[in-house]
Amino acid sequence: MGNAILTIDMITRAAVSLFKNSNMFIRNIDTQYDGQFAVDGAKIGDALRIRLPNDFVVRHGTALSAQDTAEQFTSLPLQTQSGVDVAFSTAERTLKMDDYSQRILMPMMNNLAGDIAADVMSGIEAGACNFVANVDGSGNTISPTTATILQAQASLDDNSAPKSPQRKVGLDPWSQANLVATLSGIFNPQPKISEQYMAGEMRTGLGFDFFMDQTVIKHTTGTYNSAGTVNNAGQSGSTLVVNAITGTLNKGDIITIDNVNAVNRVFKKTTGKLRQFVVTANVASGATSIPIYPAIVPPSGGNAVQYQTVDSSPANGATVRLVNKASEVYRKNFAYAPEAITLATADLVLPRGVHEAARRVYDGISMRMITDYVLGTDQLATRLDVIYGYKYIRPEWVTVVGDKI
Repeated sequence: MGNAILTIDMITRAAVSLFKNSNMFIRNIDTQYDGQFAVDGAKIGDALRIRLPNDFVVRHGTALSAQDTAEQFTSLPLQTQSGVDVAFSTAERTLKMDDYSQRILMPMMNNLAGDIAADVMSGIEAGACNFVANVDGSGNTISPTTATILQAQASLDDNSAPKSPQRKVGLDPWSQANLVATLSGIFNPQPKISEQYMAGEMRTGLGFDFFMDQTVIKHTTGTYNSAGTVNNAGQSGSTLVVNAITGTLNKGDIITIDNVNAVNRVFKKTTGKLRQFVVTANVASGATSIPIYPAIVPPSGGNAVQYQTVDSSPANGATVRLVNKASEVYRKNFAYAPEAITLATADLVLPRGVHEAARRVYDGISMRMITDYVLGTDQLATRLDVIYGYKYIRPEWVTVVGDKI
């Protein structure tokens, strides 16, 4: 096929496909497209309303016990517009699509997808409320092992995270190196071990698909010294009232409360393990309240309730503890169900009076490209835009897998 002037439609179609497929993290989360903005075009500040899974309590016996369907929603604002801009002549667009994609589109899409992925990744600081780690005799976080990955699997099971599609693990490059080295000698299917040896990276195993991502968060735990205690019994909700704490808590820290155990989210019975909560905003030393997720939802009168998260409300004076050492710096690798994280895009308006404009949607991603003539430079300037928002819809379906730095 000979060279021809590539149209804006052809380029946009190729660009959005390259965007979705050039970043492993974006490929492995839920991407949604909202067509309600297709007519007028989305604006920064528009929001999508996402329905969360319903929860019910099982009746025992023959007597009818009708319960309300208490649907829960979360709002996902489209608050970020990102793009890449280039300028080139018509001669530079006289290429085969393969050549154009390789020379121009691929670098554009790699950088744009990487930037958006890093933004979404930053949300894990308040978007993961479970933590597992391999520790040494002094309680320091060290490199994960097979047992650590299996504990992450159990954590997701306890929180009723779906298993289909396949659960994922995102690894920092150095954590991947550590984990591949750790697993290289254990008994596993020979073809899988061979793939990992040849590629130098984790692929599939232990119930997960693994991928490497350079934007994995490096987290620093606050200086909190586990001297904080609960102030008043019978608390519920997403704010824990405490006596003035000593030291700080950082957004993304994981805490527990003595004698407050998690429950299996399906049958509402205790797991026998302390419920872990993520701190959702920085907390200063001396503060008397801690914002947390999930909300404390205890049983009522000993009976299970909808959306129950714990087996009991905290007792007055119960100690609040960090799950790892204060002031520890670690890699925040993460195991998760893809439905836990949603990246949503919508259609941007197609302006009139420009040289060329096109919009395309591919696998839940909407992208717009506009080309116009710049008189001052005698060039065709092209801008490519995505408007998006993201949210960790179900933080309990994400488990941090800590690794040393």
